[in-house]
Amino acid sequence: MLFMFDLDQCKNLQELNVSKCEGLNDEVMRYVSEGCPALTHLNIAHTDISNRTLRLLSRCFPNLQKLSLAYCRKFTEKGLLYLSLGKGCHKITDLDLSGCTQISVQGFRDIACSCTGIKHLVINDMPTLTDSCIKVLVERCKNITSVVFIGSPHLSDTAFKYLTDCSLSKVRVEGNNRITDLTFKLLDKCYEDLRHIYMTDCERITDVSLKSIANLKNLVVLNLANCIRIGDAGLRSFLVGPSSSKLRELNLTNCTQISDLALAQMGERCRSLTYLNLHNCTQLTDCGIEFITRLPKLISIDLSATDITDEALTSLSSHKRLKELTVSECEFITDSGIKMNDLGIRILSKKCHYLHFLDISGCVHLTDKTIEYLLEGCKQLRVLKMRYCRRISNVSTGVPYNLFGQLPDPFTISGLRAAEAAVATSVATT
Repeated sequence: MLFMFDLDQCKNLQELNVSKCEGLNDEVMRYVSEGCPALTHLNIAHTDISNRTLRLLSRCFPNLQKLSLAYCRKFTEKGLLYLSLGKGCHKITDLDLSGCTQISVQGFRDIACSCTGIKHLVINDMPTLTDSCIKVLVERCKNITSVVFIGSPHLSDTAFKYLTDCSLSKVRVEGNNRITDLTFKLLDKCYEDLRHIYMTDCERITDVSLKSIANLKNLVVLNLANCIRIGDAGLRSFLVGPSSSKLRELNLTNCTQISDLALAQMGERCRSLTYLNLHNCTQLTDCGIEFITRLPKLISIDLSATDITDEALTSLSSHKRLKELTVSECEFITDSGIKMNDLGIRILSKKCHYLHFLDISGCVHLTDKTIEYLLEGCKQLRVLKMRYCRRISNVSTGVPYNLFGQLPDPFTISGLRAAEAAVATSVATT
């Protein structure tokens, strides 16, 4: 049986997560409805529930606030009609319908009739989701503050035009080729309280989008990963706006048109930035990294797959708050980058005292000396990733290579401490 305990003893249970539980079906949910009437949070994603469970939700859970039906594909739109018939579901504020491809426009209309208080809406992996679905939902649900649409390629700017009736604070879209700069113009004009923008892998977004949101006052998270048409002009126009001083997270992964010019302005304006991702920004140089060291609150930076050299690590060594550093696939970094110069001032061991995470995967020039330097000074290092560093031997790390000649990933610092105690293992050859 799925439940080996007496549900009669759970009258006050408020949160229940049974996502991906094999055997969870309508009959099991009947026992839950009888034993747990006080539920406020219910996650039944990836289960075999059908329309009978939706009827139970409307009848037996009057306090339900958060509901996940993600990837439940056995209920039909008839079941959605039940949601408005009983006393339950009218208080729902968080709804996840990801992967429920059986829901049509009429189904969203039925949801809107019963769940008018929705604030946080998640609809991922829904290739059938259209602008019309959002339209009928927003006609009744005016309180939506956050939307997440990942893998919904048919949504367009029109969907966000409908959402202007709401006061959005968070927008997340991934993998969409129909959304354009027009959506960003709407974000600027209609969503004054917008704090989080995730628009990743949306190739039609250009510098015009960044210029459009330059006047937003409360933005703290901006993720434009894989928006390959973003460049210096757009980023610099955004950075002169009021949000730059409040921005805490910025992700520009694969924005290959970004150069040192934008980083110079970033170093002057983004005084609250804590997380920065510049993965595969191939135009960056060591000079640009020097500007980043001016960011007083930066604790995490990803510079992987860039052309930085040891000189960039030298600059970063002056940033004592740094906890996470990723320089994987930076082929120009050598042992001299880990040991800064002949005076023995080691970048990571002597300067970055708070470093917890380090990824040097793919830095093919590193050798066993790297391990010595890390052991010497990085006492708080917890996770070290160094895949494809073939010149670092298993003897120095105290752990064997796997069949592909790679070190385990992630490789914890406990392996290094074992090496420090002269624990060595033989190389397994295949």
